[in-house]
Amino acid sequence: MIYLDNSATTRPCSEAVDAMTLTLTENWGNPSALYSFGIDAADRLRLARSHIAAAMGSEPNRVFFTSGGTEADNWAIWGSIRKMGKRGRHIITTQIEHPAVLNCVKKLQEDGFDVTYLPPDPDGRIPLEALKNALRKDTILVSVMMVNNETGAVMPIEKMAKLTHRICPDAIFHTDAVQGFLKVPFQAKTLGADLISVSSHKIHGPKGAGALYISPRLKSFPPLLLGGGQESGFRSGTEATPAIHGFAAACNACKNTFIEDISREKGLLNDTIEKLSQLPGVKINGAHDAPHILSISIPGLPTQNSINLLQDAGICVSAGSACAKGHRSTVLVAMNVAPEVIDGTFRVSIGRDTTREELEILVSVIENKLIPRAR
Repeated sequence: MIYLDNSATTRPCSEAVDAMTLTLTENWGNPSALYSFGIDAADRLRLARSHIAAAMGSEPNRVFFTSGGTEADNWAIWGSIRKMGKRGRHIITTQIEHPAVLNCVKKLQEDGFDVTYLPPDPDGRIPLEALKNALRKDTILVSVMMVNNETGAVMPIEKMAKLTHRICPDAIFHTDAVQGFLKVPFQAKTLGADLISVSSHKIHGPKGAGALYISPRLKSFPPLLLGGGQESGFRSGTEATPAIHGFAAACNACKNTFIEDISREKGLLNDTIEKLSQLPGVKINGAHDAPHILSISIPGLPTQNSINLLQDAGICVSAGSACAKGHRSTVLVAMNVAPEVIDGTFRVSIGRDTTREELEILVSVIENKLIPRAR
């Protein structure tokens, strides 16, 4: 199998598997328990938090665990509204956000909030000027993703956060960094975002773990879950320590080779784009700024047909976002991509395990199997 759907999920690295196994078989105590076995579990949890915080460039006490990126995004949106709702009713987001953000904001719009959806440019990027023009005195929340999960377009988050806080000092700035974490360089301490969502299974960790960074600038923030007071009272419930330890181990593994990995992946992606661009009938969509995401279209060949043909050749790709099954891509629609191009689009996303030989096979199959099937 040639796995080229790393934006959907990644293969857990051996370090993550080992850390989870150890937690499940030996260090399985409850971190809230007050005897030595539980105290040891709490110490290990603190260490895991510090490793994840180090990978994010954050203070450990500003990182709070969730079940994944969707929960972190939901907490960021709903928590911001609970904190800021009486100061205004205006929200800014983009037309190309992940459904975990867009569906929350659409619900708030139904409840009477005024929402501005920033459109992307033809390459899928959100211009800084568009955000500047949308900010108002009553803006209370801005949510802009760091890396688009379909096109790989990277947004100028640091500049956007700075602009938001200059024009609207009280507004909260959130970024969904699920596709950016350990893929594009950033430090939470200096990025300027008040809230940052990340996920474990996008960086070779297990599913079921993620985190929300809450900036010290937010002196208080509404809790997600009420109960026994875990996660400093922000998210009650016994911590999912096996997944969290796997997450921390994956952070360490990826952080140690981060520069080499993204350089290698970007080189592989650029070589693949160059080869595909020479093939008749193949179109590359968007900016593909990030080192791991590529949107490819073969107009005239329906997306599902391409996926099936590639699967027959042992290659796994996706139609786009794994969280938006069965729908025409809202991202490509927002970019004003022609319908026949959208309907022939699939996403390739590479990772630490991807080889040059695998991508050469992909190009060969596209040339010899897919293009001849296009109408």
